[in-house]
Amino acid sequence: MLSPCLLQSGVAATQQSKRFSVLNRPPPNYPGHIPLTTIERLGLAAGSGLMSFIDPRRGDLVAALGEATATPYFIYRLRDAMLSDPTGRRILRDRPRITSDNMPLTFLRTLPENSVGRAYAAWLDREGVSPDTRAGVRYIDDEECAYVMQRYRECHDFYHAITGLPIIREGEVALKAFEFANTLLPMTGLSIFAFMRLKPAERKRFYNTYFPWAVENGVRSKEVINVYWEEQLERDVGELRTELGIEKPPDLRETRRVLREQKKKEKEAAQKMAAAAV
Repeated sequence: MLSPCLLQSGVAATQQSKRFSVLNRPPPNYPGHIPLTTIERLGLAAGSGLMSFIDPRRGDLVAALGEATATPYFIYRLRDAMLSDPTGRRILRDRPRITSDNMPLTFLRTLPENSVGRAYAAWLDREGVSPDTRAGVRYIDDEECAYVMQRYRECHDFYHAITGLPIIREGEVALKAFEFANTLLPMTGLSIFAFMRLKPAERKRFYNTYFPWAVENGVRSKEVINVYWEEQLERDVGELRTELGIEKPPDLRETRRVLREQKKKEKEAAQKMAAAAV
């Protein structure tokens, strides 16, 4: 059952959508904000959902899908989860941003090898991305909830670092499943359907190993939106993972490497048998 706060937020959002049309659009509530009618929001959700499924590399479409489907209820639930947590309330009060300016990689690379900051920097270096790759929020009307979505978006790479899941198709789908179980944001749930694009062997590994891990750990662990990552940079990554209640999943890269070596050996053995038969 939805809490009274969520119901009130949803009603307020619905009433706001009825007060304007495409010909009578209200001013933005924050820099970059684009108010949408209910019809426009549904169209954005459908269009961005279809196109991001066709081309999941389009981060702008994935971001638009996340914003269009997060209102009027789910982003308020995530905001309320932050308000109910002491650290979450501090984050909402301080409004920190994760960018290259306040998260310098040159400093993070000097931290101890097993620290959160070092793991985060190594993750960014290995995958060739930076803290500045996350798009700004535009389609969420409530200014505070827009920050919550921005915070979730900018913390995504920390989720990779803390779990050890890489940016390959299996890793991304597994992380989205974990995020859905932990945040209940619809976009993360919809992203799980990307498993249909996996190869048969990848789908098998996802079903047997990573999907069960994602659901169990996402439900069991503390809400990761309430982690003040800026204050955890020098913490041991394993210690923080244990504190959050997250079990590290099997290494996807190592699993794929072992399977490649196994197939190579089987192929070589088959070739030797064929040669001996001749």
